[in-house]
Amino acid sequence: MTDHKICIPYYSGFGHTKRIAQSIARGAGPSATLLDVEDMSGVDWEALDAADAIIFGAPTYMGSAAARFSLFLEQVDTRWEHGRWVDKIAAGFTTAIHPSGDKLATLQRLSLFAAQMGMIWVGQAEIGAPVKPDRPGANRDGSWLGLMVTEQLGQDDDLPGEDLDTACRFGQRVATATRRWACGRA
Repeated sequence: MTDHKICIPYYSGFGHTKRIAQSIARGAGPSATLLDVEDMSGVDWEALDAADAIIFGAPTYMGSAAARFSLFLEQVDTRWEHGRWVDKIAAGFTTAIHPSGDKLATLQRLSLFAAQMGMIWVGQAEIGAPVKPDRPGANRDGSWLGLMVTEQLGQDDDLPGEDLDTACRFGQRVATATRRWACGRA
């Protein structure tokens, strides 16, 4: 089985998004590469261009993706113009301190960006409690468009283990979708 290249560009203002990105990478496998959008090099851009899948990650600030991550999205204009990311798998994740926190707006921004790039979006598939009581903590925010995580502000462990586990399974899902898509692609 071929390991497909998966890149995870993220911005993390306080470290939460980075920790989620690391859990997603663990699930996605050894070919997953974390890219901090605040420190992009030419090699990083080449990795994105060569990737089979890109999983975008940004915290939600004031109702949208953090401005620093939005700047990264705006830097791909020539990639859009030349269709460099067409037919790559795409997915997204976000964090915020409120259960809603308008995280859906961030995932909509990321999925719309992916659509404009001609990418194939993969959403979340985890079903947890209350639908499946034997899976407490799985997909706590009940998000299907992508992965949402609610930070536990003021607690010693401000990212619950269940959310990190859900992130790991989300990485596995994207890796599986990438393998399936790559097998059917000419």
